[in-house]
Amino acid sequence: MSGKERIRLDAMLRVRRGELTVVAAAELMGLSLRQGRRLWQRFSGQGDVGLVHRLRGRRSNHRLSEDLGQRIIKRHQESYADFGPTLACEKLSLEGLVVSPNTLSGLLKARGLWVRRRRRGKHRRRRERRSEFGSMVQMDGSHHDWFEGRGPWCVLMVMIDDATSVTYARFYPAETTEGAFDVFGRWVNRQGIPRSVYVDRHSIYRDEDHPQSPTQFGRAMEQLGVKLHQAHSPQAKGRVERRHAVFQDRLVKEMRLRKISTIQRANELLETMFLAEMNRRYAVKPKSAADLHRCVDERMDLASVLCVMEPRVVGNDWCVRWKNRWLQIDSRHEKLRLPRKRVMVRQRGDGSLTLEHQGHPLSAKEIASKPAAKKRPPVVINNREWKPPATHPWKAGLLAMEKISVLPAPHGGRAALKTQGKVTLLLERRR
Repeated sequence: MSGKERIRLDAMLRVRRGELTVVAAAELMGLSLRQGRRLWQRFSGQGDVGLVHRLRGRRSNHRLSEDLGQRIIKRHQESYADFGPTLACEKLSLEGLVVSPNTLSGLLKARGLWVRRRRRGKHRRRRERRSEFGSMVQMDGSHHDWFEGRGPWCVLMVMIDDATSVTYARFYPAETTEGAFDVFGRWVNRQGIPRSVYVDRHSIYRDEDHPQSPTQFGRAMEQLGVKLHQAHSPQAKGRVERRHAVFQDRLVKEMRLRKISTIQRANELLETMFLAEMNRRYAVKPKSAADLHRCVDERMDLASVLCVMEPRVVGNDWCVRWKNRWLQIDSRHEKLRLPRKRVMVRQRGDGSLTLEHQGHPLSAKEIASKPAAKKRPPVVINNREWKPPATHPWKAGLLAMEKISVLPAPHGGRAALKTQGKVTLLLERRR
């Protein structure tokens, strides 16, 4: 007997012993007087068996037929073996095999084909949702084998509103600053500028060597007036982490069924069908109807903010170098005397480069390589010490000179030493 039936048995025994009336027993069991009298009649005629539910042991009228159950199990094992019960039921219903998740779980458990996995972790304090849409947006990249070996590894950049769970996502080859700029810009074009962004401590958002200096993404958020929050653990931004689990389950299997193996086709699936269906299914209403997203100022060029920008020094040839790319500044800016001055280089999401000096744009064109410098004749400086060889006349002595002749001279005078060469020396005769 169940617990409810044991309570009824105790009440009926008290009525038999005269301790309670049928009216008091019905009130004790939580039944109407009519149901109490019927239960007393069944107990008086059948004893304890009369209190047991009449449907116990009988086959349910809504039970699946054995044939339908076998078809569902066979189709599940063929195509949806690693699907969760809810997702598998959705896909089976598209094929005409309508079944509830609980029934499917029961069928699988009865045949030993499914075991529930429990997740255990340390205690954490729950953070309540924000009240307004656009108050805070969580952003993170999910690294996964999205194409299950059919295509390259890539990352899914996900943004989710904390108040409503409205989600936007897009695939990129890697989790880079350019990818973060692009997905954030697409969110802004759809919803507006949020008040704050909750991210992890990736190098895109935090420079570990210089924590006080903002990264390129941090600088862009400061320009847009968006507060940047950095989480200390994945659990702190659990909403986007749980959304990763949904994507890695449902999106991976949806792409498997459609045989998608490229980033371009995966993004098309997200834009055309998957994101709209996910937001329809999982988005919730916020506590407050206010939308805190801000509109982009008409005077602001969003692409010039969501880009990589760094200062560079102009060379004497009026060229600026940027990651082995060369920009030649136009001659119309000659009056600015830019050589050896700093200019700001901006690399936009499409790879184009722009220059500006003190907030004013500069005209420049990209060249294939650095202009060749003008060739100047080399200046030869001979600072080598010269040493006469051993055969030099000054080392060999005057007798080594060829055909030396001494001119006669008067007594007490000087004699002239004459050679066949062009040198004539006067020697003083010693007395």
